Amino acid sequence: MDNTHNNPAGESIELTTEEKFAAVATLRKRLEDDFIALGSLLSEIKRTKAFRLRGYKNFKEFVESEYGMAGSFAARLIGIHDLFVDELDIVESQLTNIGMDKLNIIKPMVKDCSFEETESWVDKASSLTASELRDEVKDVREQKKEKTNKEVFVEQYIERMTTVFNCSRRELDYKLAVFFQDRNLDEVKDEIRVRQRRLEEAGEMEGMR
Repeated sequence: MDNTHNNPAGESIELTTEEKFAAVATLRKRLEDDFIALGSLLSEIKRTKAFRLRGYKNFKEFVESEYGMAGSFAARLIGIHDLFVDELDIVESQLTNIGMDKLNIIKPMVKDCSFEETESWVDKASSLTASELRDEVKDVREQKKEKTNKEVFVEQYIERMTTVFNCSRRELDYKLAVFFQDRNLDEVKDEIRVRQRRLEEAGEMEGMR
């Protein structure tokens, strides 16, 4: 979400930190209509640690004291925004029409899905009731006894990297942290999104079991 508003001349202006704080309070009252916008603001406040400007040591204390919002609920809003908007790039109006509760229901399933499967889950969330959607998720979980293509892909690549670098998985995590520390993570995220879509559309993860 673009955290801007228009001035009388119609020009876009970046919200100040104080305006973001005020916007959270306003959006909190209109939660069902604005949960995506609220999740975006909370995500940015948490990521930039802006809550420290109000004298709070951590994000959980900030949202609970300032807005009477449970830390776990704020985390849920952030999780929905970061997955469906930032990572999957789904149109916000579509997500708003689906609603927060149903997005939260399919969130664990979407994390393990290809883009095609994700679209299927989003379509189901748009057409089914929350109760029907829960039953659908339950059925899929019961049928899902084998590892997903994503899980197989990750295991094979981790094995390959630990062999090439001749290190443990823990040491590999450190090496990856060193590699990414100076990278522009927004650019990396965009590049990963493009490569992931290309990989899945090409069916390169099929037949890896």
